[in-house]
Amino acid sequence: MPAMPDGGTLIIETGNVDLDDAYCRSHVGAVPGSYAMLSVTDTGIGMDTNTREHIFEPFFTTRETGRGTGLGLAMVYGIVKSHNGYIDCHSEIGKGTVFSIYFPAAVGAHPAEKPSDKEIQYPKGHESILLVDDDQAVRQVGREILERFGYRVIEAEDGESGLVRYQELGEKIDLILLDLNMPGMGGVRCLEKLREKKAATPVLITSGDAPKGDNKTILDELAQGFVSKPYEIGILLTMVRKTLDRETTPSPAIN
Repeated sequence: MPAMPDGGTLIIETGNVDLDDAYCRSHVGAVPGSYAMLSVTDTGIGMDTNTREHIFEPFFTTRETGRGTGLGLAMVYGIVKSHNGYIDCHSEIGKGTVFSIYFPAAVGAHPAEKPSDKEIQYPKGHESILLVDDDQAVRQVGREILERFGYRVIEAEDGESGLVRYQELGEKIDLILLDLNMPGMGGVRCLEKLREKKAATPVLITSGDAPKGDNKTILDELAQGFVSKPYEIGILLTMVRKTLDRETTPSPAIN
């Protein structure tokens, strides 16, 4: 792993903790209370103060071009904050890094169990979807969700291969899920190329961070919608179904 290029020890711990006023005064954003804690410690190369101050910013990365989008920790931060949690990082050059995540502990009676994904009636389909994403894990999750609910999935690992797959299959593709940030040809340029070829297939842009500035303007004009990552099964399936239902002519089946 990049944090430990020469190997080392990775420690994962969980526990119940109370954050008091003294701790919260010295940790901006923390709120006193009881929390479920998850910490991940490595004995790797560590980070300096300047790097540590920027690690949760979208698209910030210390890795070489093409080796990462800089969205991983930004996505983690967003998930933690959406659950009213707190994340802390302690790191020293040559000594390693500790990430500590705190989620508010449930108090009182246990909440009613949520129905499982199998019990929820998510919209299904049978159409063919081209899934373009440079992250193999994201493609795997997307494929599993979509195929589980009846769709056929064709994968492409970047913008260039996405164009090739579209040229091969053309009208047999009913929808394209297109990652915004990829090495080489990114989502915006790939989408522009598709529209230059007069491709009318609907496109949903996917990303861990909402498009901004010029990218947002282009995507608003050329794409049919946006799905945030990591995928939330209900949102993904609903957006896919709504977008496909706007199309009146089904595409030929893929043999």
